[in-house]
Amino acid sequence: MSLPEVVSRAEWRAAREELLVKEKAATRARDALNAVRRRLPMVEVDKEYVFEGGDGKATLLDLFEGRQQLVVHHFMFAPEWDAGCLSCSAFLDQIGHLAHLRARGTSFAAVSRAPYTAILSFKARMGWTLPWYSSYLGDFNHDFEVTLERDGKLVERPGLSCFLRDRDRVFHTYSTYERGLDGLGSTTSLLDLTALGRQEEWEEPAGRASALGAPAGSERVRYHDEYEN
Repeated sequence: MSLPEVVSRAEWRAAREELLVKEKAATRARDALNAVRRRLPMVEVDKEYVFEGGDGKATLLDLFEGRQQLVVHHFMFAPEWDAGCLSCSAFLDQIGHLAHLRARGTSFAAVSRAPYTAILSFKARMGWTLPWYSSYLGDFNHDFEVTLERDGKLVERPGLSCFLRDRDRVFHTYSTYERGLDGLGSTTSLLDLTALGRQEEWEEPAGRASALGAPAGSERVRYHDEYEN
C-alpha cells in the first residue's frame, strides 16, 4: 500500500495551507458553474406521463406533491431484473432527510422501469421510505435518455433530472447522467442542480432567493421534525 509521506506538523501545516488556496478556488469555480446552470433555459413538458406509486396512478405533476420543484433520480431497475442497481442503491442510501429539500419547495422521487410490485418489494428490503414510482411501459425513461437502445438491446444508465412547476405547467430544467452524479446526495448538492438553487441571497442570478415567498434558504433550516408542512 502506498501511504502519504510522513512529515513534521509544521510541514503538514504549510502543505495544508497551499492546498486550501486550491480548494477555495475550486469552491468559487463551483459557485460560478452553478450560476451558469441556473441560467439554462427550460423546456415545457407537454407529454402526459403516467407512473404508478403507493397511491396508484400519478402524473409528472403529481410527483411535485404541490411543491415548485422536483428532482427525479433515474434509478436503474429494468423490468426483468430481480433487484435494483447496486450503485443506484448506494446513491439512495446517502440521500438526506427530505424535509430539508421540501422546506425549499423541492420534492424528490426515484423513478424506474420495473413494475411497481418489484419496486415495492425491493424498497421494503432496503428500508427506504422516500417516494419511488414505476414508469413501466411508458416513455419517460426513453424520453429522458436513461433507457437507451444499443446493438438492438435496451440498456439502463443512472441520472438525475430537475423540473420546475408554474401552476399546472411543468418544465424540464436540467439533467445529468452517470459520472455527473458523483458527489451528489446532500441537500445542497441536489439544490445546486435546480433552477432556483439554494435560494440564497448571494447566488446568481439574483432574484430567486425569495422565489417561494419565504426568507433565504439558510434562514429556513430547522431540525427536520420542526418544519411546518
